[in-house]
Amino acid sequence: MIEVFQLHIPGLDRGQAIRVYVPEGYYETNQRYPVVYMQDGKNVFAADEANDGQSLELEEYLQKAGLGVIVVAVEQNSEERRNEYCPWPNGEYSKKLLEDEHVSFGGKGHGYSEFLVHALKPYIDRTYRTLPDSATLAGISLGGLITVYTALRYPWTFRNVVIFSSAFYANREEIENLAAAADLSAIANFYMDCGTAEGPSPHIQKAFLENSRSFFAIIKKKMPHARFKEIEGGEHHYDHFKKRREELFSHLGRIAMPEI
Repeated sequence: MIEVFQLHIPGLDRGQAIRVYVPEGYYETNQRYPVVYMQDGKNVFAADEANDGQSLELEEYLQKAGLGVIVVAVEQNSEERRNEYCPWPNGEYSKKLLEDEHVSFGGKGHGYSEFLVHALKPYIDRTYRTLPDSATLAGISLGGLITVYTALRYPWTFRNVVIFSSAFYANREEIENLAAAADLSAIANFYMDCGTAEGPSPHIQKAFLENSRSFFAIIKKKMPHARFKEIEGGEHHYDHFKKRREELFSHLGRIAMPEI
């Protein structure tokens, strides 16, 4: 079952559509459930409601798998996506990679991150029967960048992190500095991956993979249990992201789901 509602984002002064998947039988039991929070909410549950008709198709996947989990999908205004998913204005590395010294985006990610931590998660924990200390934050591409930023700043809020094909290039300098300085001892599970064909040209593909390797090297020093997969032939497309859906829930077997 998918439930839809609106929440206000004070830092960005706008409303935000939220989609929530609750597992079958949720309203017939008193059980508490872990929650997975995801970016790019239109592309999470079904292809017919997604941007460009591409999604993870998680509603069907979860129903077939019978997983006891709540999934919260935060929709995104496509016109503001690059601005709100990048915590800082894009830097020199990004401009050089994109071969455009005048390209400018980003800088609104802090306000969006604060919404996830201080508004959305508390609302979900008040409204649904959750396991507040077992929350997962997940994202793809630039959604992976804002996911990592939020997790690095609030490691006690989101204990599990899952990112696919993260677009670190937009804020590479700053996100690596933040990772190097962050205390990540509270994060229980960390998974990230990157395909070997993430982009329209060889130099973009090479940069995507190198960025992921560089970021993970920092993370691995602080979290020996962190995992990174290089997906041979993996492209920046939902047909490829869907193949890794199980990683969003791979840690759930270690989370007890008590009744209240």
